[in-house]
Amino acid sequence: MRTISADGEQLGVLSLEDALEQADIAGLDLVEIAPQSKPPVAKIMDFGKYRYDMQKRLKENKKKQHVIAVKEVRVRPAIGDHDLETKLNTAKKFLQDGSRLKVSLRFRGREMSRQNLGTQLLMRVIELLADYGDVEKSPILEGRVMTMYFMPK
Repeated sequence: MRTISADGEQLGVLSLEDALEQADIAGLDLVEIAPQSKPPVAKIMDFGKYRYDMQKRLKENKKKQHVIAVKEVRVRPAIGDHDLETKLNTAKKFLQDGSRLKVSLRFRGREMSRQNLGTQLLMRVIELLADYGDVEKSPILEGRVMTMYFMPK
């Protein structure tokens, strides 16, 4: 087993018993770093401190990453003007906060025969949200739901 000391110095190829004895003398742990190599590589280190540092590093990386949320606004084809304005005000807030926006329009019953009304409504939504976001995915019909996505500007 190729052994590395706590300060990074190569101790050479030692038997497992010798490597464990070296770790005991130093008062540290023998940690196998590369088990698949020939011969396997082990390092003498404080394993508890090593694990703590790894967890701390992962936590720091997690803080730095930014998750883009997808917020959704649901509308119906027969929605009133004022109701649409209210829904779009919340949609504007979502886009200003940096979230992606999903606008879904659900057809119920006989509304499926009037899909052109839904398409017109979504085109109106595109016009009203043009200052806040760009269309990422144009309206498509999936079953009874027509959806489209916006990216913030």
